[in-house]
Amino acid sequence: MIEEKEIKLIIDNKELIISLENNSSSKALIEKLKKSNIIVEASDYGNFEKVGNLGFDLPTNDKKITTIPGDIILYQGNQISIYYDTNTWTFTKLGHIKKITQEELKEILDKENLKMELSLIKDRN
Repeated sequence: MIEEKEIKLIIDNKELIISLENNSSSKALIEKLKKSNIIVEASDYGNFEKVGNLGFDLPTNDKKITTIPGDIILYQGNQISIYYDTNTWTFTKLGHIKKITQEELKEILDKENLKMELSLIKDRN
């Protein structure tokens, strides 16, 4: 069971909440976030996702899945992707952005390159 079930994603001062999957990949991500926030430089790929290198490896739990807008995916163990459209492939789902439409997500991600910051949610009771 994951101690933390949600984390924060900040892009251009917009705060998004990610509901995490219950797998060893998400657990390892939480352990990294307990040490420090993670900043990723992401760029567009294939007109359906923003992808960036984490700078470290996480364990994978790859399955063939079809993404939906808002999915947060671990690819090849060391890259993180935010999907704003669908794609079917074999990779690890880390979580999903809560309470956001595809249009809202596309607007936030509407840059060729962007910086995103992952962090734990503070002030939780």
